[in-house]
Amino acid sequence: MHEEQADAIREEVRNRYAAAASAFAAGRQGGCCAPEPSGCGCATDPVPIGGTLYGEQEAAAIPAEALSASLGCGSPTNWMDEVRPGESALDLGSGGGADVLLLAQRLGEDGFVYGLDMTDEMLALAEQNRRRAGARNVRFLKGRIESIPLPSGAVDWVVSNCVVNLSTDKPRVFAETFRVLGPGGRLVFADMVFSREPTETMRSNAAQWAGCIAGALTVERYRAELEAAGFVDVRVEPLNSATSADAVSSALIRARKPGREPSR
Repeated sequence: MHEEQADAIREEVRNRYAAAASAFAAGRQGGCCAPEPSGCGCATDPVPIGGTLYGEQEAAAIPAEALSASLGCGSPTNWMDEVRPGESALDLGSGGGADVLLLAQRLGEDGFVYGLDMTDEMLALAEQNRRRAGARNVRFLKGRIESIPLPSGAVDWVVSNCVVNLSTDKPRVFAETFRVLGPGGRLVFADMVFSREPTETMRSNAAQWAGCIAGALTVERYRAELEAAGFVDVRVEPLNSATSADAVSSALIRARKPGREPSR
């Protein structure tokens, strides 16, 4: 992809999510990865994801404002096996902060969670939700998921919820994720995947990219690129049957950085 095209896609993504954050802050629904008329207007039929991601216990554990601002396609905190209190985690593309606040509860007062987002409006919304929740073991950072502003080996877990598909440089995202994880650290993503490679016309459509569709990888390519970054025990598991003409589905992605076997 040419840098000019990548810049256009990044700007489209930034503008869409800034608008979504402003809508949520004003008490309106908005955003991408959601059926119309709630905002983004994905060019393909929407996949049935979104409002039913979190169970009653999770929904009751965080502010309603954070829950309603979730734009994800899964619940990565539910898929983190054998979490130990006191561990640290990073959420890539933390949006309104729902998954960060859930992580903060799971890791306990001795744990710590970073949320990373490139959009000022989302960061402001997330900080409001952090204050509503009274979470003290949370810090939101501004930055891009291709260049994570944390030192190497900083965290035990990296999660993400329907954000990696938005990146125009996924190998860099996976390399950075590998870098900030400590030995034996775990990756748990919810993301969109294709069952077959989409057309170049779709790949170049900034609106469909911002709508969580055009930037998705195939299952096979997702697995291969994580392994190329150094991850082991890579699993990419579609969560529902592809429902659009473009054969796109939400998926659970898990992997581990080699190193010490954590006593989990």
